[in-house]
Amino acid sequence: MPARFLPLADVAETLAISSAQAYALVRTGELRAIKVGGRGQWRVEDSELEDYIQRMYAQTRDMVHAGDEDHPHA
Repeated sequence: MPARFLPLADVAETLAISSAQAYALVRTGELRAIKVGGRGQWRVEDSELEDYIQRMYAQTRDMVHAGDEDHPHA
C-alpha cells in the first residue's frame, strides 16, 4: 500500500524541484500540507500533490493558449 502522506523531500523529488522550493509551495499555501509529530514535520497527502500537479497542467495549458508561455504564473 503506497504511503498516504509524503515528506517534503519526496514531494521535491516527484516534482523535480529543490526541497526549498517544495517548502516554499507549502508555506505560501499553493500546496496544502499538514504538520505532524512533535517536531512539526511537514507532510503532503498524495491526493493533494496530484491536485497540485493537475492545477499546474491546467494553468500551463491556459498560459500557452493565451500565448504567454514565456511568463509562467507559478
